[in-house]
This record gives sequence, structure tokens and C-alpha cells, in this order.
Amino acid sequence: MDIGQDQHPSVRWTLPSPGGGLIRGAREAMSFLLTCPNCGVREVTDFGYGGEILPRPKGKPSFRELNTYNYFRVNKAGVQREWWFHRSGCRAWFIAERNTTTNEVLFTARPSEVPGQSDPSGQVTVAAGEADGDLP
Repeated sequence: MDIGQDQHPSVRWTLPSPGGGLIRGAREAMSFLLTCPNCGVREVTDFGYGGEILPRPKGKPSFRELNTYNYFRVNKAGVQREWWFHRSGCRAWFIAERNTTTNEVLFTARPSEVPGQSDPSGQVTVAAGEADGDLP
């Protein structure tokens, strides 16, 4: 019997086990591609995830509001806008809209070019000369 991909397209049967056989049902690691607005399409491992976009608290926030903004995330299943940093390329921050259940990337854009909004989140956007790794 030929053991291969006929059972499921993502199953690979080539991983050796410590006993010398094959590990049945071993799966390949999943990843996705992300398009940097400056450098083009790259594997997601070239980027750093900066978190989902949330509106900043207005005025002088209380400790509780600031703590909630900094540490609590919605982490919803579905489409959300996120900050990404191209750490292995141009070192620029940009925004991606991604479906978190399928990793389908709907768009990527510089903060000043996000479709549908002039200010994507109420956050301070990064100027061209300030994109050296500091979170906006």
C-alpha cells in the first residue's frame, strides 16, 4: 500500500520517528504570505505582529482604561485590522486586514493609506522618517 497524500492534501508521511519508522499523520507547519507596502510579498516570518488596532483612550485615561488598552485584546475570530512591522526588510510599520480564522489577508497599506478611513484607529500614524521600529 502506498502511503502518501491520497488521504489528505496537508498530511505528509516523511517524518522519521525515533524508532526508525514513519510518523503517521504528521502535518506540515502552516504559514501565510503578507504583502509589505514597500517591499512586496514575503513570508509572514519576515514580519513582527504588532497587535490588533484598537482606539486609544481619549484625554488622560484612568489607570484601568490605560491597562485595558495596553494589555487586553478582543482577539476575535474573523476579520480584524492589525499592526505589522517588517523586521527583515524595510523596517516599516503598516496595517493589514486579516481573517484570523483562515489567515486570508484582505489588504495591507501604510497607515496614511488605509482604505475607508483617514485615520485607521485614532492612533498616531508613523511618518516616513520615523519608521525605525518604534510602535506608533
